Amino acid sequence: MAALDAPASPALSAPRAPRRPAARGLKLVLAIAVLALAGVASLAIGARPINPETLVQALTAYNPANGDHAVVVSRIPRTLVGLLAGAALGLAGAAMQGVARNPLADPGILGVNSGAALAVVIGIFVFGVTNFTGYIWFAFLGAGAAAVLVYAVASLGRDGATPIKLALAGAALSAGMVSLLNAVLVSSQQTFDTFRFWQVGSVAGRGWDVIVPVLPFLAFGFALTLLTGKVLNSLSLGDDIARGLGQNVTAARALTALGVVVLCGAATAAAGPIAFIGLVIPHVVRAFTGPDYRWILPFSMVLAPVLLLAADILGRVILPPGEVQVGILTAVIGAPVFIWLVRRRKMAEL
Repeated sequence: MAALDAPASPALSAPRAPRRPAARGLKLVLAIAVLALAGVASLAIGARPINPETLVQALTAYNPANGDHAVVVSRIPRTLVGLLAGAALGLAGAAMQGVARNPLADPGILGVNSGAALAVVIGIFVFGVTNFTGYIWFAFLGAGAAAVLVYAVASLGRDGATPIKLALAGAALSAGMVSLLNAVLVSSQQTFDTFRFWQVGSVAGRGWDVIVPVLPFLAFGFALTLLTGKVLNSLSLGDDIARGLGQNVTAARALTALGVVVLCGAATAAAGPIAFIGLVIPHVVRAFTGPDYRWILPFSMVLAPVLLLAADILGRVILPPGEVQVGILTAVIGAPVFIWLVRRRKMAEL
C-alpha cells in the first residue's frame, strides 16, 4: 500500500505531456512564417528587384501603368505554383517514406514523376493533348502506373520490397521511362516543342490557367494525405503490430497511395518532374518533430515549398540575365543527400 501511495516520479508526471504538442505547434507557426517570407521574397527578387514599399503598393493599390507593379503581379502565379507544387511533393514524399518504411522514398527517385512525365508525352504525341486539363489526367495515370510497377518489381525475390530494392527498381524503371520519353521526343518535333519547357521542372511561365484546374485535385490530395498520420504511425510499427492494433494494412496502404498519386500527378502536371523535394524535407523535419507522422506530414507540407521557392529564387539570380530551372537546382541539392542516406546503414528502415 505504501508503494501505491508514493508520489509519482517526475519522469511519469503529466505536466510535461501537453508541452510537447504546444512546442510543436509553435514550431509549425514559425515554419508558416518562414514560408510567408519565402513567398514575399519570390515576389520581390529576380532579374528586376522590387523594394518592399513598391511590393506593398503593387499588392494593395495596383497601377497597371507602373512597370514594377506589373512585374510583381506577373510573379504571383509563379509563386503560387511553387507553393502548391512544393507542398504537394513534400507531403507526398513524407507519406511515401511512411507507407513504405523507406527513407529513400521520393516521387522522383521511385519513378513516380518519370511515369507521370512519360504519360503526358504520350498524351501529347498519340492523343494530341494540348491543354492543361488533359495533362492532369495523363499525369495521374502515369504516376499511378509507375508506383504500382516499381513496387511490383521490388517485391520480386527474397525479402520482398526492401528499401534498397525499391530505390534500385525506381532508379532502373525511371531510367527506362526517361529513355522512352526521349525516344518519343526525338521522333516528333511538335511534341518536343510542346514538352521541352515543361520537362526540366520549372515554375516559370505558369499562369492562372495552370493553377485553377489543379486546385481541386491538390485540395483532395492534401486533405486525404494529412488524415493518414495516425495510419502511418501504426504502419511504422510493422504490419503485424498494425494488424494487432486493428488496422487494415492493405486498405491503409491503398488510401495513402491514392493521396500520393493525386499529389504527385497534380504537382508534376503543374510544374514538371521536380525531384528530391520529397526526399530532403521529411528528413529535415524528423530532426525536430520525432517519428510522429501526425506532425511530420504538416511540417513537410509547409517547409517543402520553402526549399522549392528558395531554389527558384536562386535560379533567377545565379546566371543573369538567364535563369536556371528549379528542377536542376533541387537535383543539385538533393543528390548529395540521397547518396548520404544510401551510405547510412542505420537508415535502412524507418
